Amino acid sequence: MKRAGVLLLAAAPVIATGMYFVMPTDSADAPAAAPPAATAQSAREDAKDRAEEERAEDDAVIAGLPAGLAAPAKKELAQQLVASAEHSTTDWRTTYGSIEDQHDGCGYTAGIIGFCTGTHDLLMLVEGYTEDHPDNGLASYLPALREVDGSDSHEGLDPGFPAAWEAEAKVPAFRAAQEAERDRVYFEPAVRLAKLDGLGTLGQFVYFDAMVFHGPDLDPDGFYGLRERTLKQAKTPAAGGSEKKYLNAFLDIRREAMLTRYPDQDTSRVDTAQRRFLEAGNLGLDTPLVWEMYGEHHRLP
Repeated sequence: MKRAGVLLLAAAPVIATGMYFVMPTDSADAPAAAPPAATAQSAREDAKDRAEEERAEDDAVIAGLPAGLAAPAKKELAQQLVASAEHSTTDWRTTYGSIEDQHDGCGYTAGIIGFCTGTHDLLMLVEGYTEDHPDNGLASYLPALREVDGSDSHEGLDPGFPAAWEAEAKVPAFRAAQEAERDRVYFEPAVRLAKLDGLGTLGQFVYFDAMVFHGPDLDPDGFYGLRERTLKQAKTPAAGGSEKKYLNAFLDIRREAMLTRYPDQDTSRVDTAQRRFLEAGNLGLDTPLVWEMYGEHHRLP
């Protein structure tokens, strides 16, 4: 995690759910009114809660929708796309043991989704894994991981932590733990909220990739902050807006946030991947897919 940080004509319950986030104006193309500053944090917190918690009304809406990115083949595709950005490969199963300091302020970045020692998600992963497997090779680093959480420090981690991570990544249980934490923290909340917003498979991936890069955070440049800023410019499809217009606005705001935090950041994952799919009208994220990442050409049949 590199943080600081379709269904327009669907059934009425979907539209009602979307209205919970953004009440439509008289014009179907008018942007949502900007929420008062005092309520922005509350709106982001509510969106995060709805993405992460089961609610009967939301569950009923989602149950009536296509599987979208949650379908096994599409989920596999999503991991391949993210891996092309995080690891410069589409073979994401080769990346469980990856670990390096990318000198981006996040400490060590490791594993299939880029868990970071400085952004809490790596700590959560190791803590949860240690509860189930107390004798694992990373458990002894937990005190150091807690100390460096929120910083780019390696104190207490060097020189042994990278080698310990690589060794533990050969253990099937740790590989399974990485996948489960990826799904719990990033994939499932992103897909859930995207469906409530009326987005199709491409939009669900756009949310997932943004949550991976920016983090599931409430600050203005975290995922929920980016979404809240987008709602000031465009309506979600669930609230009667254009899916393409909404996604274009989200990608614009996301790209700006990436460059604000990292002025030299390569924004390929937006410019020559997601934007390319959107411009082609591929809202279903259907294959074959062709994109470029950091100058490298990728194709999935």
